[in-house]
Amino acid sequence: MSEPEKWAALRGARLYFQRPEDPGFLVSETAEDGPFVPVFTSLEGLARFAGACGWASTTAEDLVGLLPEGVRALVDPLGERPFLLDARTLRDAEGPGAEHPGTEDPGTEHRQARGQEAEDPEERADGGGS
Repeated sequence: MSEPEKWAALRGARLYFQRPEDPGFLVSETAEDGPFVPVFTSLEGLARFAGACGWASTTAEDLVGLLPEGVRALVDPLGERPFLLDARTLRDAEGPGAEHPGTEDPGTEHRQARGQEAEDPEERADGGGS
C-alpha cells in the first residue's frame, strides 16, 4: 500500500478517545510537541491507556476538524508507531486540488469503555452513552 493510500484509509478510519464530563476533549500538554489529544485506533487501545471510562469515536477526518486551534491528535500513544495528526497532515498527504468535505455532521458516538469492543463499532449512538 502506497503512502497516499495509507493516508486515504486513515481519513475514514474510526478513532476512539476518552470523553470528558463536559463536551470537548481531554487535552494533554507537552513541552516538546505542544497540546494534544490521545486517540486510539481501537477501543482496546483506549482501555489499556485509560481503563474503564466514557468514550467517544469519530473518523480521523472529522476529528481533526473538531480539535481546538493548535491542538493535534496523538494516535496510539502506547503503540509501536505513535504519530501526530492534524488537518495539515491529512491535507498535505492528500496532495493538491483535493476536495475536503465539511464537518457539520461529525457522527461522533459515545459509549463506556470496559476493555472490550462495542457490539458494533460502526453503529451511531445518537443518544450518547455513559
